[in-house]
Amino acid sequence: MSEKHLIAGQGAALRIDNLDTDQIMPKQFLRGIDKSGLAQGLLYNLRFDPSGHRRPEFVLNRPEHSGARILIGGSNFGCGSSREHAVWGLLQYGIQAVVAPSFGEIFYSNAMGNRLLLVQLSPEEIEAMMVIAEQPDAPEIAIDVAARKVRIGSMEAEFPISQRHQTMFLQGVDVIGLTLSHEAEIDAFAQAHWQKQPWIRDVARRMKEGIAAG
Repeated sequence: MSEKHLIAGQGAALRIDNLDTDQIMPKQFLRGIDKSGLAQGLLYNLRFDPSGHRRPEFVLNRPEHSGARILIGGSNFGCGSSREHAVWGLLQYGIQAVVAPSFGEIFYSNAMGNRLLLVQLSPEEIEAMMVIAEQPDAPEIAIDVAARKVRIGSMEAEFPISQRHQTMFLQGVDVIGLTLSHEAEIDAFAQAHWQKQPWIRDVARRMKEGIAAG
């Protein structure tokens, strides 16, 4: 399970289409100035009633799904606002991947940039996975990023993923880390650019120093 190319764990079927980011992370949990403490707010109005008591019927509150690491969602998962807190909350709760027929465009970018793996399969494949995951003693879901395959029990399906996102997961880096892996090439380009046009190098610094000098 420590291999970077493999995500495996208990799956939980969340049969909700058009689950938006306001539902994934309600507004009252956006007051902090950092990313901490968001696990409590994840799907709060679905996990808890207005009195703050757990809803025993909700999938993540059931004992057999208490340690779920992979969600199997409905179509258009993560639509709505662009709040990145929804992604951070899923990760803090322990969710490492979401498998669904389709995703909100901004949510997809936020998730993959933060290394929350999103796997897109056909509606028929998703339904088959949900049926298996809802069975007593359901098998784990295994997602092989290198092979671009997801498996649960005897079912196996291939999924698309861009080369850039696949590289990020295989190397264990986020967007910044991926950029820094090209640091030498970036520096070489900058040096060549400044050599051809030396008058534009450090323009802001030189202007600031000139103003300070009076």
